[in-house]
Amino acid sequence: MYAVVKTGGKQYRVCVGQKIKVEQIPAEDGAEITLDQILMLGEGEEVKVGTPLVAGASVKCTVVSHGRHDKIKIFKMRRRKHYQKHQGHRQNYTELRIDAIVV
Repeated sequence: MYAVVKTGGKQYRVCVGQKIKVEQIPAEDGAEITLDQILMLGEGEEVKVGTPLVAGASVKCTVVSHGRHDKIKIFKMRRRKHYQKHQGHRQNYTELRIDAIVV
């Protein structure tokens, strides 16, 4: 069984036992979280699509860790104008382990 979950403005396809990195969630390591914005549920050939959310469905997950992604380098330049700008960014994330999909 799988589900499509919306969190942090993004959508993720998740299965039980899978680990995903989502936008930072303010929770302690080892805390249990319930994600209730479920857009779609699927099992084999059977698919249940929400309008826009599937009523009564949720995903239970555990916070594994918090961290930061690799640095992204941003470089802007205007040719012939002697303008160069260097910038870097590291996005925070929360790693979740999917424990159960409740219908």
